[in-house]
Amino acid sequence: MPRDNPRARRLGDQIQRELTELLRRDVKDSRIGNVTITAVDVTGDLRTARVHYLVFGRDGPDARVQRGLESAAGFLRNALSRALMIRHTPTLSFELDTSIEHGVRLTQLIDAVSKDAVAKTEPGGDG
Repeated sequence: MPRDNPRARRLGDQIQRELTELLRRDVKDSRIGNVTITAVDVTGDLRTARVHYLVFGRDGPDARVQRGLESAAGFLRNALSRALMIRHTPTLSFELDTSIEHGVRLTQLIDAVSKDAVAKTEPGGDG
């Protein structure tokens, strides 16, 4: 994970910036649409990059967007190698970022527990 390797973290940040620009400016695949790159995790050996993305205006996975990103992976990798001028450009894999959905679910659970605790401490509650 990039958290242990500062070089992998820096490369992930650079890749995120470049991919954002490439998707906006150069990729013309209609399947991709409004994709936001939320994070890039580069392995410690700098050979593989897992690209996390969100699709604006969509809830949940969209197979068409995934196929579009996978189809553009070779083009994006080639463009990254030219832009970043590194010896070995990581292989790109794309996955939908579910961290926001996970955070919303945790917030809902915390709210439910808090409401239950307040109800038990109020007069006439179960506690």
